[in-house]
Amino acid sequence: MTARFEPARLLEALFPLLIVIAAMVWAPLAQADLPGIPAFTVEPGAGEGQQEYSVTLQILALMTALTFLPAMLMMMTSFTRIIIVFSILRQALGLQSAPSNQILLGLALFLTIFIMKPVLEEANRVGLQPYLQEEMTSLEAVEAASEPFKKFMLAQTRESDLGLFMRMADEQFVSPEDVTFWVLLPAFVTSELKTAFQIGFILFIPFLIIDMVVASVLMAMGMMMLSPIIISLPFKIMLFVLVDGWALIMGTLAASYGL
Repeated sequence: MTARFEPARLLEALFPLLIVIAAMVWAPLAQADLPGIPAFTVEPGAGEGQQEYSVTLQILALMTALTFLPAMLMMMTSFTRIIIVFSILRQALGLQSAPSNQILLGLALFLTIFIMKPVLEEANRVGLQPYLQEEMTSLEAVEAASEPFKKFMLAQTRESDLGLFMRMADEQFVSPEDVTFWVLLPAFVTSELKTAFQIGFILFIPFLIIDMVVASVLMAMGMMMLSPIIISLPFKIMLFVLVDGWALIMGTLAASYGL
């Protein structure tokens, strides 16, 4: 039976993460007592007083902070490592625009949802659902829902990177669980970049060997004017297809997160 793309299921998978990130942005703003600004005036009728409706600065600040939501979505999940590996793979194959950026981004997004599913389900269970059932306040829900993300990020962060940003922030913590998000987040992103480039280096080696062999053969045949890339490209694509490269890449990326 052919699988169908269901936007509702995608929104259902992303909803807990969007709620948690939006709540993390909203929590500091909710503690501030900000004044309101007039939005419009309503005059119900002659002889009656005016009714003024206000749009608070809290909502205005929240809508402005939501512009950082895509960056936070990428920086707190496995998206960074996946998209960098895909980009390096395309460069190693010698392809300029195939697969296109849209395809790579979509593939990276769905693979990110697959890898982050346990974290999203845990955040939904301990934070979002109790808040919707009015069993805890918004700040308590944010704190509870952020714990699964914090555990995920700590598990993927190198101690050297975490220590670097702790020294830069001039902060000391008794245990890794006490590390704040503002220190953990840049350390996590740095570790993700290192891991992505390590995987990319390993991917480059077999394709580099093919380029070197083709260049040597062409030089031995005296065909120095012919670009080796044109000749090696079909061989690299054939090798990638024969070893089931896409399955290997996705399996390696998922396994790198312990799945």
